[in-house]
Amino acid sequence: MATCQVCGKHPVYGRSIQHQGGGSWFRRAPKTNRTFKPNVQKATLTIADGSQVRLKLCTKCLRTMNKAR
Repeated sequence: MATCQVCGKHPVYGRSIQHQGGGSWFRRAPKTNRTFKPNVQKATLTIADGSQVRLKLCTKCLRTMNKAR
């Protein structure tokens, strides 16, 4: 499972709905199940003592850490 090791963001389950115009109830927009997966990347970070740690981060956490530098 793709999970961010900093914020704990993980896959969420939902539905995908196709856009369709009006009509009778039997022509309603079909709904299918799907997963929303976080964009998790492997990143190597340098800690204050000089050692390096490799983490799986979502891109939001990665951007936040790049701004903090």
